[in-house]
Amino acid sequence: MKNKTFHRKKIVTIFVGCLLIFLILAGRLVYLMVWQSDHYSEAARDLHERERSIKAARGRIIDANGVVLADNKTVCTVSVIHNQIEDKEAVIAALCSKLDLDEDYVRKRVEKYTAIERIKSNVDKEDGDAIRELKLPGVKVDEDYKRYYPYDSLASKVLGFTGGDNQGIIGLEVKYEEYLKGTEGMILTMTDARGIELDAVGENRIEPVSGGDLHISLDMNIQKYATQLAMQAMETKQAESVSILVMDPKNGEILAMANVPEFDLNHPFTLPEGTDTTGMAEKEKQDALNKMWRNGCINDTYEPGSTFKVITAAAGLEAGVVSKEDRFSCPGYIMVEDRRIRCHKVGGHGAENFVEATMNSCNPVFVTVGLRIGAERYYDYFKQFGLLDKTNIDLPGEAGTIMHKKENIGMVELATISFGQSFQITPIQLATTISSIINGGNRVTPHFGTYVTAEDGTVIREFEYPVRENVVSAETSATMRYMLEQVVENGGGKKAYIEGFRIGGKTATSQTLPRGSGRYIASFCGFAPADDPRVLAVAIIHTPQGVYYGGQIAAPVVRQLFENILPYLEEMDYN
Repeated sequence: MKNKTFHRKKIVTIFVGCLLIFLILAGRLVYLMVWQSDHYSEAARDLHERERSIKAARGRIIDANGVVLADNKTVCTVSVIHNQIEDKEAVIAALCSKLDLDEDYVRKRVEKYTAIERIKSNVDKEDGDAIRELKLPGVKVDEDYKRYYPYDSLASKVLGFTGGDNQGIIGLEVKYEEYLKGTEGMILTMTDARGIELDAVGENRIEPVSGGDLHISLDMNIQKYATQLAMQAMETKQAESVSILVMDPKNGEILAMANVPEFDLNHPFTLPEGTDTTGMAEKEKQDALNKMWRNGCINDTYEPGSTFKVITAAAGLEAGVVSKEDRFSCPGYIMVEDRRIRCHKVGGHGAENFVEATMNSCNPVFVTVGLRIGAERYYDYFKQFGLLDKTNIDLPGEAGTIMHKKENIGMVELATISFGQSFQITPIQLATTISSIINGGNRVTPHFGTYVTAEDGTVIREFEYPVRENVVSAETSATMRYMLEQVVENGGGKKAYIEGFRIGGKTATSQTLPRGSGRYIASFCGFAPADDPRVLAVAIIHTPQGVYYGGQIAAPVVRQLFENILPYLEEMDYN
């Protein structure tokens, strides 16, 4: 009797246990099917859903007159899906033939067990269409975009270029990446358990969003002419390189920036013709490319020489240590401590006032003015004029001024700084600082970007740039404009003179380091109209052969530039 009761209880316990387990499983099943159905449906869909990205059209770069300088070209990306390939050998043969690829390269990718394997990007649309027409199962041809530059090398070191992923690498392309890049789209296809696409389901598309168009201040017509003049100067003088920078001194808009030799934007990884790449290591090639891509106007510093006398003169006038009427005597040299510092005119300029000394670019006079200012106060003017800061131009890689520490500026260092030696600045820094001295005293921010528009032309972003006022007084600015106009009318810059136009400017001839190497830099900074500057230009010729004086070879370049662009700018204003 006891055994029967025990067995009955055991059976009941087992039944209750089984019932409890069943209820738990049933509850779990209801929970998964009802409350978690969305989650597991999505997981199942993800398991059978295949994604392919659609590149967004990159925003264009457009010049001041609406000319497109950077555009897009439709290309294709060819990929394979391993599980969908029916005739492996046919696929390999077709892709090798149409894409001009090595068989081993294609075979490895075709035989690779991946969801999708890219074979080649940036395929010409004609070739992509030809592959699509073969209708090979497992081969996908998607259209996307490749950057295209209609004017090849024009403004190459300003515009920059993009890589294989369509992202900016240098220049404006990388600086304004966030506006230009757009948002990629997606193609979604459903597959069965074997990874084969289900034709009945079709594709879902998430359309890409195009990038914004960047509108810049650069004027293609001025850029073309500046580049042409730079190339002529380089060839005529057998120079290493030539840079020409053109900007509006009132607002900092850059109208042209030529750095020759330029490079082909549509083939940016091709070294210049004649480059011997035999045995060149990968690092050597990359160094050569980096050198080819460098923008001399912003990436490189140099001793400005006598163009820097504009800054010394402005500081002297501001400090009240010199006036236009002050008289000097130049015997051809000046002694500073135990250093004999020569004037470029060996016999000296004799008696002259400050205006005449500026016209003559007389070293002893500017040394005298620098010594009158004193090292501490001169250093303060460096700060006041913004020379110790970067200009913050909207291009990457701007170099800073290389200057003595304040405590290391002795009498000799101060003397050499006063006429533009023993320190280095960038051309864009020189142009920006002189702009602030001649435009009434406002330090502007040099820039290219003006605004960004959406695909429908709507303005989505306007750029504003800082302006620091009262860098010099309006009186000092007016005096400097007058003095620099005299330099062109009657002084060392007279080869920049143009009949019927008021031109101001300053010449320079500096020596590259080490001293005595026989390598020089000839330069000229000019502006017009002299009484109300609308345009400023700097021409720099590196290592010219033969005559190397800035007044002889750089001033004529700016004259030719102004002869063409001043009437053009007047016409643009009129229109």
